[in-house]
Amino acid sequence: MEERIFRFNIEEDDKGKRLDKFLADKTAEDFSRAFVQKMISRGGVLVNGTAVKSNHKVMPGETIEMTVSEIAQKTILPEKIKLDIVYEDKDLLVVNKPADMVVHPAPGNYTGTLVNALLYHCKNLSGVCGAAKAGIVHRIDKGTSGLLVVAKTDESHRKLAKQFKDKTTRRVYIAVAKGVMELDNGIVELPIGRSTRDRKKMAVDFSSDKAAVTRYKVLERFNGSTLLELTLGTGRTHQIRVHMAYLSHPLIGDVSYGTKSDVIARPALHAKLIGFTHPVTKEYLEFSSELPSDMKRLISVLRAEKGK
Repeated sequence: MEERIFRFNIEEDDKGKRLDKFLADKTAEDFSRAFVQKMISRGGVLVNGTAVKSNHKVMPGETIEMTVSEIAQKTILPEKIKLDIVYEDKDLLVVNKPADMVVHPAPGNYTGTLVNALLYHCKNLSGVCGAAKAGIVHRIDKGTSGLLVVAKTDESHRKLAKQFKDKTTRRVYIAVAKGVMELDNGIVELPIGRSTRDRKKMAVDFSSDKAAVTRYKVLERFNGSTLLELTLGTGRTHQIRVHMAYLSHPLIGDVSYGTKSDVIARPALHAKLIGFTHPVTKEYLEFSSELPSDMKRLISVLRAEKGK
């Protein structure tokens, strides 16, 4: 089995935090707190080289190591799942992900993911991020539909990842938010961190050093809601959903940051456009996708209500 080793140096700001909570917060995109606690109980977590209990209070100067056995490549089974491939060559592909498809396998969710489908489709994917995240350069939430670029080779992966890190890619989303937004356009520049109330959620956190920038433009106003085009300046977890909720305009159907909808069963958010420089040919590529049927239906309902 391949192994991933997570290392953290405890700073003054982390003083006194429970070990399990500290690690759960640091690895929240990959593991649950229950999984972290299991790792600690099995001796998979060392503090300065020594196994401790979950309730250990971390202190400045300590080094935490958590060793996690990766799912071996052979255990991530290729699955014959239909994919909407927008573009493909020997170095990469662009796929239009449906809503409710998880991007990659993780504890408790090993099948039916985009990675499972990709392994069946093209066999070879980059291994930079390990077997469970083969080919995955960036992610969108399970409930978000839309475009993702996937790397087939390690070289392509590293070069694409650098573009995302350097913020030279272009990513445009379409969303429907609750409430009628007053301004026609604007920029939201608010840092995002892990929510202190619910570790599965993110929140605007002014103590966080993770800057987040979202630009929005109003496309259409309805009775009590707004159709938006949003462009990411950064790519934080749940960024658009958190920023819009902070503005008191949560996305329709987003039960985590707002309320559920009778019309759409997931956040009304679609990654419509992605643009990047091809890592090998150096050509700028840009792709777009149509809104999925559930968002088209939502917009039709809102337009009909406005026309009454």
